[in-house]
Amino acid sequence: MILLKQLLLLSFVLPFAFPHDAEPSLIVQINQPQLDKLDAQAHCTSWRVAVEANNLTPWKTVPEECRDYVMQYMRGRGYLLDLQRVADEAVLYARSVKLNGDGKFAWVFDVDETLLSNLPYYAQHGYGSEIFDGGKFDEWVEMGRAPAIESSLKVYEEVLNLGFKVILLTGRSERYRGVTVENLFQSGFRDWGMLILRSSEDHGKTAMVYKSEKRREVEQEGYEIVGNSGDQWSDLLGSSMSIRSFKLPNPMYYIP
Repeated sequence: MILLKQLLLLSFVLPFAFPHDAEPSLIVQINQPQLDKLDAQAHCTSWRVAVEANNLTPWKTVPEECRDYVMQYMRGRGYLLDLQRVADEAVLYARSVKLNGDGKFAWVFDVDETLLSNLPYYAQHGYGSEIFDGGKFDEWVEMGRAPAIESSLKVYEEVLNLGFKVILLTGRSERYRGVTVENLFQSGFRDWGMLILRSSEDHGKTAMVYKSEKRREVEQEGYEIVGNSGDQWSDLLGSSMSIRSFKLPNPMYYIP
């Protein structure tokens, strides 16, 4: 009897739910412009994933069709969430390391797009869709206005408080030491053990070669590089690599 009542109820409700002149369907109609937009977003998402996975051959600019996508990512919540996820993993790992108290366990940090953000500069230069202009970027560096990446500042403070030797290894030229130190101070970074910049004999070397050589020199001083944080694969790969590395997101530029 209960089943019969349920069937009778359905026979009464269904004609109102699906009028006779319309067929019931769960398919959502999407017009062609919407499809094109979804395809473009999927294409640019795929491109960004390939960038972060280091699966692309060396590239010089963000594809023009992905400029707005990269802009929205860098200015939106997605970038901040990705940064925070890397930071959370770095902190968990740092806390798991058993320090022996001799002060010889080191953590290496890159500077640009790792500790300091150059997003204000790239916002004025197409978010990486323009060919990189070294002269204009140097003018930005000399202003010393790059803000801290907040999630990285927290990692930095945690690593420092745990007792790691903090080493800053940047591709910036030695002539920018003063402004770099001041910019780091103003952004909340303190008490690093070393700040390594490119000297005259390092110019012309790829970032991977240069940073590998500098890490080797650090090891030769008796330090063990336990962690390394950087936004470029060239910050992390090569020789004298850390026990564990942490890649921060950066779809705006590529440095070999």
